[in-house]
Amino acid sequence: MPDQDHRYSDAEIEALWRTMRERRDMRHFLPPAIAKPLPDGLIERLVLAAHLAPSVGFMQPWRFIRVSDPALRESMHVQVEVERQRTAAALPSRNDEFLKVKIEGMRDCAELLVVTLMAEREKHIIGRRTLPEMDVASVGCAIQNMWLAARAEGIGLGWVSFFEPQALGELLGLPEGTHPLGILCIGHVPAFYPRPMFEETGWGKRLDLTQVLFENHWPESARPTPTAY
Repeated sequence: MPDQDHRYSDAEIEALWRTMRERRDMRHFLPPAIAKPLPDGLIERLVLAAHLAPSVGFMQPWRFIRVSDPALRESMHVQVEVERQRTAAALPSRNDEFLKVKIEGMRDCAELLVVTLMAEREKHIIGRRTLPEMDVASVGCAIQNMWLAARAEGIGLGWVSFFEPQALGELLGLPEGTHPLGILCIGHVPAFYPRPMFEETGWGKRLDLTQVLFENHWPESARPTPTAY
């Protein structure tokens, strides 16, 4: 009989779980002026990790733009700051407290990538006829791969979603139908947060598994994740 033991070793499994437990959405980076250079080939490895992600209908909808122009980075930062202020104004409470939370590290990180959805996605029907948003889910899987690969190499990665997509698309010269989903800050960090930053600063906590895992039917007692504002 063929060998059916496809299990990894205990050490390999523990390494996988460690990267998942310790992965963090980073906002605090060491500026390049005081940080050592990123490992050779790191960005290419992270993009490869993303490119290994599953995608609906194998459409591979992710596209990446590496931002190396300091002036462009600063213009992007201005857009993010505008959205940060708008988000604070839209909160029903804790507005001033939110403004004190660091939401990005765009000026300090060593590398900046923009992740976009490709154009002409409507041509890809498999798996999307009733759920067209699965292309977004596919890009989310790609970014998660990058997060895990970066953490394994001791590098911080932060996903910034505070921007107006059309304005950012115009700034980057994106073609019609291309949709930005995230700005990724990548670089060395002073330390990885012991817990997710929003949990650490009192904006939420990890739900118990009993609150997210149901069987057969949706229980009447189930509740949405509470907000802190």
